[in-house]
Amino acid sequence: MRLLLDTHVFLWLQTQPERLGAQLALVEDEDNELLFSAASSWEIAIKHALKRLVLPATPERYVPDRIRAIGAQPIAIEHGHALAVSSLPPLHRDPFDRLLVAQAAALGVPIITADPAVAQYEVETQLVGQGDA
Repeated sequence: MRLLLDTHVFLWLQTQPERLGAQLALVEDEDNELLFSAASSWEIAIKHALKRLVLPATPERYVPDRIRAIGAQPIAIEHGHALAVSSLPPLHRDPFDRLLVAQAAALGVPIITADPAVAQYEVETQLVGQGDA
């Protein structure tokens, strides 16, 4: 199975993997392909620049190193992904999460998240700590 990681899930996987609960097994299963969006890299870079996220290295170094360490596949933001956000219902205001939802829908993959607002969209969701949504 291919799984798109929400930004916080990616960060927790680095420092607090136990927060993923039962979904940790999905992430650690080598038969599953982890996808990491450029939208999450962008979110991490912005939060780090605003001093809202402390990292042990610069985002330019930390994110690619951690993507490789967990064996994730980086995915680009395509124009179609960005434009698909306009057709999403206004269930969630976070622009990064909305873009991740649009990418998950376009790629036909579940998104693994702890955000119940993401699970409200018509996209398959693996809700961290709560099983399938």
